[in-house]
Amino acid sequence: MAKKEVKEKENKKVKQEKNNKTKKVKKTKTPKENYFVGVKNELSKVKWPSKKEVFKYTIATIVFVAILVGFFLLLNMAMSVIKGAFN
Repeated sequence: MAKKEVKEKENKKVKQEKNNKTKKVKKTKTPKENYFVGVKNELSKVKWPSKKEVFKYTIATIVFVAILVGFFLLLNMAMSVIKGAFN
């Protein structure tokens, strides 16, 4: 009986080795491929603004920049007047 059990164990080991050899080996991705897959996944989660929102934000930015330009223009003129008064 012991010999039979030993043979069965050996047969199981042989079958497992054959199965391991026939299994397909998965190709591992390089870090570069993993990076681009991650970027693609993250960009699919982004909520992109509509054309109307982009237009609205563009106008708001232009107005804000114009206000800053005016502020610094007035500040420059005031400094020039002050500097001219002391020369």
